Amino acid sequence: MKTEHCEFNKTQTIKYLIFTFGVAWAIQIGVALFYYNGMAMVGQLLMAAMMFVPLLGVLVSGHPLKGMGWRPTLKRNILPFLTAWFSPAVLTALGALMYFLLFPSHFDLSGQALAESVGTEALRQMEAQGITYPVYVVISIVQALTYAPFLNMFLAVGEEAGWRGFLYPQIKARFGEKTGRITGGVIWGLWHAPAIGLIGYEYGFEYFGFPVLGILLFCVITVALGIICDWLYDRSGCIWLPSLFHGAFNAAATVPLAVIASSTGSTRLLGPVPNGLIAGIPLLAFALILFVKTNKKNVGL
Repeated sequence: MKTEHCEFNKTQTIKYLIFTFGVAWAIQIGVALFYYNGMAMVGQLLMAAMMFVPLLGVLVSGHPLKGMGWRPTLKRNILPFLTAWFSPAVLTALGALMYFLLFPSHFDLSGQALAESVGTEALRQMEAQGITYPVYVVISIVQALTYAPFLNMFLAVGEEAGWRGFLYPQIKARFGEKTGRITGGVIWGLWHAPAIGLIGYEYGFEYFGFPVLGILLFCVITVALGIICDWLYDRSGCIWLPSLFHGAFNAAATVPLAVIASSTGSTRLLGPVPNGLIAGIPLLAFALILFVKTNKKNVGL
């Protein structure tokens, strides 16, 4: 199933980009202020709320939300549904395996990673309940494979309605599918740029070329993610499938962070999360396959 092609609306697209970037970048500056003042939890909540800015941007642009495929359609979409649900976990696991094979000393099941993110008291409370850290990791894996993608989906749809539901169809109508998907991915990546530079979002601070190299790498990853999400949306016509993939990706990405040593320095740019250069290889390969396959089909039409 193909999503309906739209006509490029320059005014709506400009309104969308100005609002979406203006509000999101302002939020990210606010997030940094909270982080610097010891209120990281508030900053994280703001980052989660920011996921709805693209959806609001669609409304501000004047483009209707109706017609984006809000009714779940599983009939004839079993393969895209299973891809959206499980492929992030598979791609993440393969990428993390590649990373830890190269850096075996970075694999750590002591719980230090959790202690640094939420405090040692949480680790002690967990152990007092008889839950060892390896068991906690297994529980995290089970969550990432079962219900967490669906919970995250309701946050991710705030972004997907804006990116895949509105912006990608607009820029594909203007530049064609191939260039449109690449351009859309770069825009999506740059949308996160202030957080990467101000709070070390995704990659930390300890790498060569900070923050430019981190922003460039993140744009490469969002191009790949955008290709997969747009393929799911184009194939199904349902906005919930790219949202499910997005939510599953966010859920799966937390698992490698639970088993990495507390201080890995500049290698955060490499992995073990699939937005790293090494751990992201399976993701990039999958996106490239879809990108080439889709364009071959279009050439044959």
